[in-house]
Amino acid sequence: QTLRLYEREGLLKPTRTDGNTRLYSEKDLERLEFILFLTRELGVNLAGVDIILNMKQQMEELQKQVDQLFEFIQKELSKMYEGEELRKAIVSVPKRKVVRLEDILPKRG
Repeated sequence: QTLRLYEREGLLKPTRTDGNTRLYSEKDLERLEFILFLTRELGVNLAGVDIILNMKQQMEELQKQVDQLFEFIQKELSKMYEGEELRKAIVSVPKRKVVRLEDILPKRG
């Protein structure tokens, strides 16, 4: 009965079989445990649970975006570092090893 109420309130969204039997995933069960903690341990009503669950989902999505941005910045910094290392290597080539192309290409008649 409680599970039906949570589903009716949109707090749980189990998948269903062809026979209309509810199937709860591991994620659904974790969500149920969190709902029960909020309602039984903290005394939060269902409207409050809905708000908390929505905020939790938004925070998780924002965290994913932050993680992606951090990864992008790391890659860009790595590219910049590699580019700087290449520039340093080019600059540090001794002048006597630098050859002008005109000196090594055959001259056209």
